Amino acid sequence: MELQHFGHSHPLVVSNEIKEANCSMCGEAVSAPTFCCVECGFYLHIKCAEAPSEIHHPFHPNHPLVLLPKPPYELGASCDFCGEKCELFVYHCPCNLDFHIKCGLFTLNIAEKKLGQLEHVAIKDPLISIEDGQKQLETAECFGCWEPLLESAYFSLDSGFHLHKKCAELPHEINHPLHNKHPLILQFNGGRFSCKICLQEPSTKGFIYFCLPCEFALHIKCAELPPQINHPCHRRHPLILQFNSDNLPCKICQETQLQTFVYYCSSCKFSLHIECASPPLTIKGKNHQHPFTLSWKRHSFICDACGLKGDYAAYTCFACDLLIHKKCISLPPIIKVPRHHHPIFHNYFLPENEFKNWDCEFCDTEVDIEYGSYCCLDCNFIAHVKCATEREGWYVVIEAKDEDEKLHDDDGSINPITCVTEKNESGEIAKIKHFSHAHNLILSDDNIMENDKCCDGCTLLISNSFYYCSSQCDFFLHKTCSKLPTRKKQFWSHRCLQPLVIAVGYLFKCRFCRFECNGFSYKCNACNDHYCLRCAIVDYRIIHQAHEHPLFFNRNYEGWCSACGVTGSSPFRCKRCNFSLCTNCLGLPFTNGHKCDKHPLALTYHEGNGYSEYHYCDICEQERDPNLWFYHCATCETSAHPKCVLGRYGFIKPGSIYKENDLHPHPLTFVKKTHFYPACQKCCKPCEDLALECAESTCNYVVHWECVKPPYLNGPPRVSSKRPIALYKTQTDAMAPDS
Repeated sequence: MELQHFGHSHPLVVSNEIKEANCSMCGEAVSAPTFCCVECGFYLHIKCAEAPSEIHHPFHPNHPLVLLPKPPYELGASCDFCGEKCELFVYHCPCNLDFHIKCGLFTLNIAEKKLGQLEHVAIKDPLISIEDGQKQLETAECFGCWEPLLESAYFSLDSGFHLHKKCAELPHEINHPLHNKHPLILQFNGGRFSCKICLQEPSTKGFIYFCLPCEFALHIKCAELPPQINHPCHRRHPLILQFNSDNLPCKICQETQLQTFVYYCSSCKFSLHIECASPPLTIKGKNHQHPFTLSWKRHSFICDACGLKGDYAAYTCFACDLLIHKKCISLPPIIKVPRHHHPIFHNYFLPENEFKNWDCEFCDTEVDIEYGSYCCLDCNFIAHVKCATEREGWYVVIEAKDEDEKLHDDDGSINPITCVTEKNESGEIAKIKHFSHAHNLILSDDNIMENDKCCDGCTLLISNSFYYCSSQCDFFLHKTCSKLPTRKKQFWSHRCLQPLVIAVGYLFKCRFCRFECNGFSYKCNACNDHYCLRCAIVDYRIIHQAHEHPLFFNRNYEGWCSACGVTGSSPFRCKRCNFSLCTNCLGLPFTNGHKCDKHPLALTYHEGNGYSEYHYCDICEQERDPNLWFYHCATCETSAHPKCVLGRYGFIKPGSIYKENDLHPHPLTFVKKTHFYPACQKCCKPCEDLALECAESTCNYVVHWECVKPPYLNGPPRVSSKRPIALYKTQTDAMAPDS
């Protein structure tokens, strides 16, 4: 018997003598008898060879499915029934539906109720059956409804399909109370429609019940939901499945899911999420040695795992006498958070003598140690469960096997001083080689630098012990900045928990304070966020010289900043009194120079003179609030707003050369004009703030930085802080051919 198959150029013959080979249509092993081309090594199952070239599938009534030798896409395709990759023959529809030949024929038999091919396959009970692929079964999903396979009886894995028995027997058509106009037809989701009940993202895999004229779709599981239930949490009236038009929170989980269906009592305004209305009776969590059993409660309770109130539905561990929320069963035992350098451990309670301080390290309120918390016993670090885990992506789960490695992980910091070449008589390091500069740095004998020179590390005014370049470069470094490690293990305000390394030679926008800066930064190589030195050394609990009590960073606090008077996010707050600071004011330099005064101006927190004539800014000549911070020179009686002293670019040190220069043929240097204000080449206004000036003495090109800086620097910090601008430190660097 010969067969001329469209998928092969030679005739195929039936053979009963077959070596080990796979079918060229479905990819599975063949057995005799089979069609083959011995010359080419091409084999086909008898059933595959006889597969129709086109099928009219009841689950996709709009178009026929056509058999193709391979998927018609460059990047391949996945089967819309089993989800596995299609590499050989497929049944295809231009609606972007593709099926393995086996899946297409199998679902056709289901649709036509021809299940004879599965009569020999055993039905497994999930409660008593044990298969070789038990671990695989724990995560397996039914190809029909895409719910967990072990939820109900299923066909043995020998069938080649993960399929519930009930899904193979689904009625082809149903009438549903949420859609009375037309019946719903069982079919593939070729149109990628979302379920009208659960609103989950559309998927082509598996079956849906669908009304084509109304484009109304329901998942199999959602279509099976009872339209009315009697619930032990609300015994007065039945609960009706309906749209949550009032956006009421669920009485069990206290969360609000917008634009969804709930079980609802309109008389009592009582609603339950669908998943909360019928939780599992028993849950065996991975993080506790005993199972938890559902207990319906008529009254509120306090969860032993998180310390928060719960209503109606609790899970009990009778062996340990624990009563907890369903969601708390899966709390990770060990997590890592940015605010602490060790892993922190979940405990259901703590003895009184374990800690000296019970204040949560996230919200600064007391933790009730009789209920669950996260803590590091070695460091007296404790946190509410909600505070430690409420921000997705701000903690990572640590497996117990990795805990010891994480606990003792060395930060690998490298000393920024690569060589000490000289010490003075008192043993102080007088001359060093620093990784950030090409020449030796010499310790100054004076602590005050004239001419308003700034540190190249933090960009603040030189006001204490510092190093300067031995070759007369305009390079200065505070002694404290010279000692900062080249690598920080983590920063408490940086979410990705990766180490930060010092970066030099960039203009960047600080992720924390949002100021543009060209000093040193601590950079995350994973997400490319940059933090200026001023912010990177700030902790979440600080002492500020402007206030007598400690200040604590609370990201949720919205209020009045005591320094600038602006109402908004002022996260550094004193819990004892009404004092708070925004991140901008927290980073204000204690001293700063300005052309309005020959002396350094000191940051001042309270007006010492009550005369009204002193309550004006000597720079902008506008009235200032005497209750807010200002800069002041006690010698000259000069006073000014902080924003007037710093300007928009108070942390960009002049002298660096713009590397990404497509504005002008010559190198452009950052400058701040103090007496002569040439017109900007872009806007024609005087360059009174930070500008770029041509380094060539014969060229008069000058332009505001504000006029030409990349637009993304004005964007949100999550974008602008990730795109630093490379700078040259000297004109020689800028002119070098290989720069």
